[in-house]
Amino acid sequence: MSDPEDDEEGYSGPLTLVAGDSSVTVEAHVAGHFDPLTGTYRWVCRLAPDDAVTRVFESGETSVELRAPGGHAGTGTLGAPNLWGGHTVSGTGPPPFALPEVSPEE
Repeated sequence: MSDPEDDEEGYSGPLTLVAGDSSVTVEAHVAGHFDPLTGTYRWVCRLAPDDAVTRVFESGETSVELRAPGGHAGTGTLGAPNLWGGHTVSGTGPPPFALPEVSPEE
């Protein structure tokens, strides 16, 4: 049996969170994988603690876009703050990082 984490892709570094009229750049770690059961790409992001992100959450804005340097973006749902003051964003669909090129097997 294979380890599910073997197929994870990811990104660590700055991301810009955009929600409504708010925009804040924060350090983040994103990991994701293709889910063959649903046929979708699922990803989750852990944002570093940031008061501006908490204000976005407290304003009721939970639908957010995350933008990475290089133009990659993903839309997800902003979660409540965790014990350390950071937030998570979870999404289905294109992630805010480049996916590796996959060449068809011959």
